[in-house]
Amino acid sequence: MMDVQSALFYVFSAVMLFAAFRVITARNPVHAALYLVLAFFQASGVWMLLRAEFLSITLVLVYVGAVMVLFLFVVMMLDINMDSIRQGFWKHFPLAATMGAVIALELAAVLLGGFRIREPQVQATAGAVQVSNTKELGVLLYTEYLYPVQIAALILFVALVAAIALTLRTRKDSKYQNPADQVRVKARDRVALVKMDAVKPPVAPAAEEEKSA
Repeated sequence: MMDVQSALFYVFSAVMLFAAFRVITARNPVHAALYLVLAFFQASGVWMLLRAEFLSITLVLVYVGAVMVLFLFVVMMLDINMDSIRQGFWKHFPLAATMGAVIALELAAVLLGGFRIREPQVQATAGAVQVSNTKELGVLLYTEYLYPVQIAALILFVALVAAIALTLRTRKDSKYQNPADQVRVKARDRVALVKMDAVKPPVAPAAEEEKSA
């Protein structure tokens, strides 16, 4: 009898295959990007079933929450001519099919080894401490791989500063506000209350003639 975990695995896998197929067959690029988001969510569910919760939440936060949102913005902002994209499809199809077959064979050579029958692994003792893989990964990153993590963080920080510096270059035709000046603004510097005496408006000559008549 199939348990709940196996049933969820087949459901997630079936939906993921359908979404991946629709990514490459959808005519609308926005629909293709949304199908890719669905495929990412299903892959996240499979990772969760495999007790890899760190990879699961990373897939959702990084790819779905950042990368795919960027893809959707780019696709919706660009005026893509689908007719021009479809031109030359069959011309490049043999090369694309060959590359896809080579990649599929490489993946099969790597992954088929995991489906072979192996000796049963020794079960952990009952007294062993149960630690999540997220905690084990954090301990490993900040102990054995501390310096590589810090170097990678420094490189990303430098890239972030460089991107901001390139974006905020002063241009003559650009208009921007100084945040420091905005913070120092006070109400009395922006609004001036002036007391004026009431003045009766002068009467037009035509109005005077009408009154005299």
